[in-house]
Amino acid sequence: MDLFWLPLGAGGHFVRLNGRIFEAVAARIGRRPARDLYHSALEVHVAEGRFVVEQAPVRDERGDQRGVVAQGPVGTRSAGRIRMFRYEIRRWPDGRIPDADEAVESPQRLTDDEDLARRVLDLVPLVPTLVWGRDELATGDMWNSNSVIAWLLARSGLAAESIHPPEGGRAPGWTAGIDAAHRAGASIRRPALTAILDGPAGWRSGRTHRS
Repeated sequence: MDLFWLPLGAGGHFVRLNGRIFEAVAARIGRRPARDLYHSALEVHVAEGRFVVEQAPVRDERGDQRGVVAQGPVGTRSAGRIRMFRYEIRRWPDGRIPDADEAVESPQRLTDDEDLARRVLDLVPLVPTLVWGRDELATGDMWNSNSVIAWLLARSGLAAESIHPPEGGRAPGWTAGIDAAHRAGASIRRPALTAILDGPAGWRSGRTHRS
């Protein structure tokens, strides 16, 4: 299972510009230097094939072709009734990570344990579909694409708190995902973490959709 760190807005100047504005404001409020922002995604290999796990904007109504297993609202729950204000969570067989060629210090191998990789894939439809850009759990961090990946890793048993974006960068939402995973109630099984920081058609019986 490999982790990719993608510069926020890679391949899209509008998103990148807005990200820089957001970080400039956040840095000023926090009285710290501005940092590069990153978005995370997973590539998971099991006997059945390769899967891409990622949160992204809803592109169209053909989510089944991208392995979409859940959708959630952006900004407010009421806005989520409109497609442009929804995100999707993908468990995409033979999928692709857009702009993977722009990834930094990636891929990072997280584990070679296939049972752990399967556990992550099984958890994808269970990711909380909280409002993107909001802090509904009062974690002190917004919910976004990084939250989804951090939640999956933490719930599967990996020490997500030991994973960090490239040097000089920031991954907003990461701590929100870890916090949400620990609030889920069930105990978190932690396997050996020997490889976590070494650096660089549906799943099984079908897909589940929820909003």
